[in-house]
Amino acid sequence: MTKTRCAWAGTDPLYVAYHDEEWGVPVHDDRKLFEMLVLEGAQAGLSWSTILKKRPGYRTAFADFDIEKVAAFTQDDVDRLLGDSGIVRNRMKIESAIKNAQGALEIQKEFGSLDAFLWQFVDGRPKQNAWASMGELPAQTEESAAMSKALKKRGFNFVGPTICYAFMQAVGMVNDHVTPCYRHRELREPPR
Repeated sequence: MTKTRCAWAGTDPLYVAYHDEEWGVPVHDDRKLFEMLVLEGAQAGLSWSTILKKRPGYRTAFADFDIEKVAAFTQDDVDRLLGDSGIVRNRMKIESAIKNAQGALEIQKEFGSLDAFLWQFVDGRPKQNAWASMGELPAQTEESAAMSKALKKRGFNFVGPTICYAFMQAVGMVNDHVTPCYRHRELREPPR
């Protein structure tokens, strides 16, 4: 029997695996949260498929998203990354990943973790939506706008309200699997 999935998952095995195993699953690990912030920012103007295919390259290029290591990257690292075909070679996006790592370190000092800071925008619990079709999903919400504003205030780049909402969807702050999708129910009622 075929499982009903969100239409965006399509048939590409990489996309299907991302849909089935990652998208919408609550993440509370700072390194993984930082990874998704970088990847969602890198996606601006591109397809998510492009970023998913380059994710292994990103993990290599950005020290497996070790926040302290990325925060310490220098101009030599920026130059090296601009020549790395395994990632999106855009100076602004590369520099923003480093700047965002530095901001993430400050957040960890202030809030104890990046997790505590980011999840406050949904009161620490995934928001359970019930969209019947992909056309109903918003591009941004009050929560993503608040997150964007707070991150920008701390010097982050590539964190507009739409990027923040895509991030919130990806890391399970909101359950935006459509109601016919088998993952909607699974994420609404996680195993006990």
